[in-house]
Amino acid sequence: MKQWYVIHTQTGYEARVKEGLRNRIRERHEEDFFSQILIPAEEVSEFRGREKKIIQKKLFPGYILIEMELNDKTLDLVKNVPGVSGFIGFKNEPFSLQKKEIDTVLKQLEKKKEKPKPEIVFQKGQGVRIKEGAFANFMGTIEGIDEERDRLKVSVSMFGRVTPLELEYWQVEKM
Repeated sequence: MKQWYVIHTQTGYEARVKEGLRNRIRERHEEDFFSQILIPAEEVSEFRGREKKIIQKKLFPGYILIEMELNDKTLDLVKNVPGVSGFIGFKNEPFSLQKKEIDTVLKQLEKKKEKPKPEIVFQKGQGVRIKEGAFANFMGTIEGIDEERDRLKVSVSMFGRVTPLELEYWQVEKM
């Protein structure tokens, strides 16, 4: 019976390990013993300068989830893939994930596919410094957040009165 297990890998090598697992499974014709190999990740939008990029951010760096039938042959196959440190478990006995644990992770992944979230999370009332534009180096307070358009409404005090501004995420930094 196939169950879910957690494989510990070298951090940053998760994709290589996943590909190595797939290749080794194919080479040894062991497809019947394996189902899914997952690297839980979410799409995150980040700003580099003025450019918005969508990147994959791993939820569990250094770990891969694998659905497989555990026996000596499959255990040996997985452990001998370059980059695999071993299974999560006690001594040489891997622990399988409980159904509710894997269901929680799968639901979490499904939710995170909907829309990339910004890597920098702002909060209403938070102080920010404006980095670019006509108001560069002014300090302000976040009055509103428009996540759909990646914009902030920021109140800045100038000439003795409060001025509302609408700025993009990349134009400000947290204080």
